Amino acid sequence: MKACVVQELSGPSGMVYTDVDDVCGNQDTVVVDVCAAGVCFPDLLLSRGEYQLKLPPPFIPGMEAAGVVRWAPEESGVRVGERVSAFGVLGGFAEQVVVPVDNVIRSPAELDDAEAVSLLVNYNTMYFALTRRAAMRPGDTVLVLGAAGGVGTAAIQVAKAMGACEVIAVVHRSGATEFVESLGADVVLPLTEGWAQAVRDVTYGRGVDIVVDPVGGDAFDDAIRVLAVDGKLLVIGFAAGGIPTVKVNRLLLRNVSVVGVAWGEYLNKVPGSAKLFAWGLSELVALGLKPPPPQRYPLSDGPAALQRLADGGVLGKVVLEP
Repeated sequence: MKACVVQELSGPSGMVYTDVDDVCGNQDTVVVDVCAAGVCFPDLLLSRGEYQLKLPPPFIPGMEAAGVVRWAPEESGVRVGERVSAFGVLGGFAEQVVVPVDNVIRSPAELDDAEAVSLLVNYNTMYFALTRRAAMRPGDTVLVLGAAGGVGTAAIQVAKAMGACEVIAVVHRSGATEFVESLGADVVLPLTEGWAQAVRDVTYGRGVDIVVDPVGGDAFDDAIRVLAVDGKLLVIGFAAGGIPTVKVNRLLLRNVSVVGVAWGEYLNKVPGSAKLFAWGLSELVALGLKPPPPQRYPLSDGPAALQRLADGGVLGKVVLEP
């Protein structure tokens, strides 16, 4: 079969589209014919040798895939020919991938494979974050940092689908405002000096109930300051590079919380939870939630797609299609 293989840890230039051996499953795995593979930031870090998981070349990246079951054990709960999505293992940048049974969920019937793979990690993460970790309620006000990125995109749409009364999006990219507004954000603010005061102004001094923070870095302190009483800041990641610290007396005095969100780790510790959260997200999809149109590349152009992500020119999801 064909695959994109990282042959040296030099980023996209070290990845080559080539022939590799076919895969085969066992009683604990499912073989999926890949119809779409998501390109995400961990794939880029892996190709540079900068991810927390260090892999010696050669290897096939790709942690998100959607397609059709080619082979499955009898008691797996899925059938040959069924449309599924798969997450949490490498090998998605290929025509076939082998995935543990617990890492396979059914793809929503309302979406094609490229749209389904766009939901897989970011949207499940945000559904988990807002429902389980933040206990969001209809009528809450949600602030999203890094709103034009993959997590930010998902946060806006999931929050609106769950009944947020107002979603305030903060962007650092010029030219991203129109895209973020199209996702349903009620207010879009640039990440410039004074953004926190602008949040206070649009909430009439009250602040927000939930902050979604995939950025970290210097914005973190101001994000805590714009929380309303009982507010929660969701720590999703550190795209800005710096891991912030917090003086816990500020949490005590203001009656606010900082809450960690690690969807993948939660799934590892709580068996069966992946299908529970995927079911909840699929209910929102049935009610009309749909990711923005993905940017589609043929699998043979995998290095170019990964470079596009590295260049920071992506709005929405980049997807490879064999």
